[in-house]
Amino acid sequence: MSDSIDAALEEAGEKTEEAASAQESSASEAVQPETPPEAEPTAEAEPDAAQAEPDAAQAEPEPVPLPEEPAPPAPRRTTALMLGAGESSRELALAFERLGVAVVAVDRGDDTEELAALIERERPHYVVTESGAVAADALIAVAEQGDTEVLPTPRSIRLSQDREGLRRLASDELGLPTVPFWFAGSVDELTAVAEHAGYPLLVKPVAGSLDDGQSVLLRPDDIEPAWERATSAGGVMRVLAESVVEVEHAITLLVIRTTGPAGPAVHFCEPIGHRDDDADVLEAWQPQRLTPAAMDGAKSIAARIVNSLGGRGVFAVELLVQGDDVYFADVRVGPGDSGLVTVRSQRLSQFELHARAILGLAVDTIMISPAAAEVSYGKPESVDANIVTAVLADALATSESDVRLFGRGDESDGRQRLGIALATAPDVIVARDRARRVGTALRKLFA
Repeated sequence: MSDSIDAALEEAGEKTEEAASAQESSASEAVQPETPPEAEPTAEAEPDAAQAEPDAAQAEPEPVPLPEEPAPPAPRRTTALMLGAGESSRELALAFERLGVAVVAVDRGDDTEELAALIERERPHYVVTESGAVAADALIAVAEQGDTEVLPTPRSIRLSQDREGLRRLASDELGLPTVPFWFAGSVDELTAVAEHAGYPLLVKPVAGSLDDGQSVLLRPDDIEPAWERATSAGGVMRVLAESVVEVEHAITLLVIRTTGPAGPAVHFCEPIGHRDDDADVLEAWQPQRLTPAAMDGAKSIAARIVNSLGGRGVFAVELLVQGDDVYFADVRVGPGDSGLVTVRSQRLSQFELHARAILGLAVDTIMISPAAAEVSYGKPESVDANIVTAVLADALATSESDVRLFGRGDESDGRQRLGIALATAPDVIVARDRARRVGTALRKLFA
């Protein structure tokens, strides 16, 4: 019996060990489930076998992304390179900027290499000349490339610097009426001209500033000083001599030349009368009344010379008027001093008209009021601020008046502009009187 009890106990112990061993194995499997060595456990549940990904041989290839197309370049803003940084250039730059044009302004453009490099760097749509000192050869090369428009045209610029070439174009090629004129290449030739034409005789440089080089011969003793003055101002050993004729009016006719689908067209402002007997003051007024015959003659002469020069923009044609007779005197390509009166007389000033014509936009020459201006020239000097305020208060006390002051002086055709007196009125006579009063007060700053 004892043996039977021992055998039962031994069998029970073996079953207990087997159960404990099975329990430890089960616990080990629960803690460390078997996973493939390359798979990383994740927090997401494993997909069912039915939802397993298809074999690689049966999987569709992923689409290859196409290379992105480069973004189109941003449109380049219309740019104008302005040659000349005086007051006229600033007014013109402002007119361009108001029409959305970016303006790059430089003081001068008389160095061919520098100008060519500047144009290459800036790549402007337009090169606009407001200075007499420009390298015409560089502008001609730019115009021939066709990428940039040069306005005024290089031919116009060259002729504006050559009074002999311009006068021969007007008289010999176009047949425009002019006062009798001659050219002289020495003092002896000028003496022969004076003996033939008689006195008085007006002598002008063929290039450069008229104001610095112009003089009137009244007797033989004046010949040599006049020659020296004209050749010094022009830098050329040649002069232009004209007979002095009696005229009623010296006028500027502003002509705006435009181009379009129907071809070139010209538009005329009301004639501007002017007088500059005093070298330090230019008086201008608009309108200057002419007879119908004189008005027709003035428009005919102006249109012919402007169309010959070509291009787009404002041309200031200088004419002499005696009764119904009109004579061509000169032409300036671009806005001029006598045209400053348009700042108050017209809906669009000469600067706004110039900018519009260059850009190919519509223009109008509507005059909104008779007006007058006095432009003062001289050497700029520092003036106390209190004195400036007092002078301006006196000047602007005149009805319908306005002024412009140029702090450092502004060069125009060799003269330094210091300020402009402007006035409007229902009648041009009243406007002139008002402008004189404003100008007289303003010149206290320049005395």
